[in-house]
Amino acid sequence: MINIKAYNEVLEELSVNKVTLVAVSKTKPNEDIKAMYELGQRDFGENYVQELVDKQASLPTDIKWHFIGHLQSNKVKYIAPFVHLIHGVDSFKLLEEINKQGKKNHKIIDCLLQVHIAEEETKFGFDEADLNLLFNDGLSQLKNINIKGIMGMASFSEDSSKVRKEFEVLKEIYDKFSLIKNTNCHFSIISMGMSGDYKIAIEEGSNMVRIGSLLFGKRS
Repeated sequence: MINIKAYNEVLEELSVNKVTLVAVSKTKPNEDIKAMYELGQRDFGENYVQELVDKQASLPTDIKWHFIGHLQSNKVKYIAPFVHLIHGVDSFKLLEEINKQGKKNHKIIDCLLQVHIAEEETKFGFDEADLNLLFNDGLSQLKNINIKGIMGMASFSEDSSKVRKEFEVLKEIYDKFSLIKNTNCHFSIISMGMSGDYKIAIEEGSNMVRIGSLLFGKRS
């Protein structure tokens, strides 16, 4: 059951700041997605490949599907034909596979690079040194990807100052790498902020947030 009141409140906040909402629909039934679709929502985020494939096949064709989970290289082929944006690209190996599948499908696949900003070891992502290497050597050969920007997740913490500092770091990294001119890099997206911290993220410069539980209720 979607929370229409919360959805409208979030949309109002985001529209003022020109922030894109990705409604995180993972584990949620098609009926909930259809209900939000009827309200005008088009960007939805999934983090399980098979679930995304199944939903894409049975829901409206104009939905923009975002893959937001940790993507394994051997699963890219299943979503490459239709995915709108792959968040969380965290290795050169994965970029190579996305490029390979883009070529097979005669398309350029939009991606966000995941940057590790949180203290938890469980988070994936590049650090700034990795990004320097990536942009200096390797990216230019990948003709079937388009780096649209970066994303990151802050620590799961009640300490808002800590969360804010991590978002500040991500924004600094975004600003630095957005200056790089590369044929397959067109920075326009900095994705940070989820249900619990999206307001701080927007204050620190996010222009894309991924919100699930606030809109759909707790995960099944």
